[in-house]
Amino acid sequence: MRDIEMTAATYPTRTIRRTRWLLAGAALGLAAGCQQPLDFDLRGNFGEAMSTSEAAQQAVAPRPQPDNRGVISYPGYQVAVAERGDTVVEVANRTGTDPASLARYNGLQIGDRLRAGEVIALPNRVAEPSPATGALGTGPIQPPSQVDITTLAGDAIDRAQPTGVQSNELPQAQTGVEPVRHKVQRGETAYSIARLYNVSVRSLADWNGLGRDFAVREGQYLLIPVPDTSAPATATAAAAPAVATTTQPGTGSPTPTPPSASQPLPQDTTPAAAPAAAATPAPDLGTTQSGNANARMGYPVQGTIIRDYAKGKNDGIDIQASAGSAVKAASAGTVAAITSDADQVPIVVVKHPDNLLTVYANIEGIQVKKGDSVSRGQSIGKIRGGNANYVHFEVRKGFESVDPTPYLN
Repeated sequence: MRDIEMTAATYPTRTIRRTRWLLAGAALGLAAGCQQPLDFDLRGNFGEAMSTSEAAQQAVAPRPQPDNRGVISYPGYQVAVAERGDTVVEVANRTGTDPASLARYNGLQIGDRLRAGEVIALPNRVAEPSPATGALGTGPIQPPSQVDITTLAGDAIDRAQPTGVQSNELPQAQTGVEPVRHKVQRGETAYSIARLYNVSVRSLADWNGLGRDFAVREGQYLLIPVPDTSAPATATAAAAPAVATTTQPGTGSPTPTPPSASQPLPQDTTPAAAPAAAATPAPDLGTTQSGNANARMGYPVQGTIIRDYAKGKNDGIDIQASAGSAVKAASAGTVAAITSDADQVPIVVVKHPDNLLTVYANIEGIQVKKGDSVSRGQSIGKIRGGNANYVHFEVRKGFESVDPTPYLN
């Protein structure tokens, strides 16, 4: 029986569509002696695996303002916002993108007319927004902690007059969270996508310029609205009742004040029932979760399995744990590769005897390097912080992924 707790609906059900063939290719390269560089691309999965459960409980932030070209730029991608009457060609010409590539990337035809405010994903990066293009600052939207003060100051200096003394305010660059970007698959609707990310269909439509029928098309990229962290706490949360005190079993409960009482309670409020022996504290299940010591492999981290193995859909298991928890080698072997996907999601591949590979993705603080020998239980990295605090773990035999459960139990 599995020792690690299984949960359902705690992780977005988006399938890891690309992992299978990418890691199969990695297995082929490793089996051939690891002579070729590995190119893992897990976009849309690990890099976008932020939890949006809080978004339904908070106000949604407004979509960032585009520059004069309609461009909104993030570190991981760029999009363009269409103006009223725009066609794909006009958006391409305004942003400096090839019309055919832009149409193909978004599941459109070159001559298609777009709605005002419709978001179009750019297939390649164009010139970054700047004050020259009508933006507040230079470069992509960054988290508040990563705003480059030097860049802001440089913008102010560049805009200063060459003569005379002039006071210039620093431009206020846009800051914010990079939204998850979802590619619409056949059969999906705006409603199913909104449920997938736990956001309202109205906010999804507002962010992406959808029509009144909320229609989406296969191949379309949608930005998932992010919560407004600057919004004040709701009245419901502010008025939350105090936590009631729970007594131990057998010790009796304090008598509540009757509605008709007009005199203060007596000083002695000791329960009438004699206190029983102190109950044995409940065990901390989190510390007793462990794999079978005789199993061929050990769990890379102790935590909660938020997604199970499903061949062709999720070629491994995803285990959630506290940020900073050590991720350990499941078995002794040699580090065959350390790489990352296009969204800079770290991946470690370890080669074991009998043509076995183990894959550890979505970790940080990697403590090994390619060619190192590792022992079972040796720390190779740590669980990431924030909403991506899980490790994606795979076992591969040759070219094919296999269910890790028999190896772990």
